[in-house]
Amino acid sequence: MLKETKETILEKFVSDNESIKRFQNLMMKYECAMLEVKTKLDVLNAELSHQTNRNPFESIKCRIKKPKSIIEKLERNNLPCTVEAIENNLNDIAGIRVICSFPDDIYKLVEYLTKQDDITVIESKDYISNPKKNGYRSYHLIVEVPIFLTNEKKPMRVEVQFRTIGMDFWASLEHKLKYKQNIADAENITEELYFCADLISQLDKRMQQIRMRIDGANNQD
Repeated sequence: MLKETKETILEKFVSDNESIKRFQNLMMKYECAMLEVKTKLDVLNAELSHQTNRNPFESIKCRIKKPKSIIEKLERNNLPCTVEAIENNLNDIAGIRVICSFPDDIYKLVEYLTKQDDITVIESKDYISNPKKNGYRSYHLIVEVPIFLTNEKKPMRVEVQFRTIGMDFWASLEHKLKYKQNIADAENITEELYFCADLISQLDKRMQQIRMRIDGANNQD
């Protein structure tokens, strides 16, 4: 028997009307949860910018994982292609990326978001204080937030990533380069990327120190 392609599996997953409706309903719930968390972050951004006269984050991006990516992740984890498997095992269907100017803004936003009484922290990974071996830096949260629908209140999970502008620039380039095939001198390129990640981290810290000096001078005035 020939091995089924991902496209065939995807077609099977949404082949009948009932499966399509259940899948679409689940995606709608993830989108609602994503909007709930985004609203919380927007409110924090507005309040903190009022207090400090500057925005703690530069931009915020939201996405719902595409069906093909969902199927591929289920396959990688040897999970069945079912709605139940998605909801019970995958925490990154709804994703938010928050791009901040300075590292200390990241920690403030994480603190204020996670102490809200309707937010449950499922997982917290600080790759800023403890970078990955390749130099990757970011702060990852998996949070659970209730959504209120017409006939139910349901907790849903959302992944939130916090990065500085520099961290996001590095991660985007590293991701593109990583998936290129047959790269010559790949080992040296990996070392160079790690070196660049360290330089970006040092720059983030220096820029934060400069901002703190400016803030201190303004407070004295």
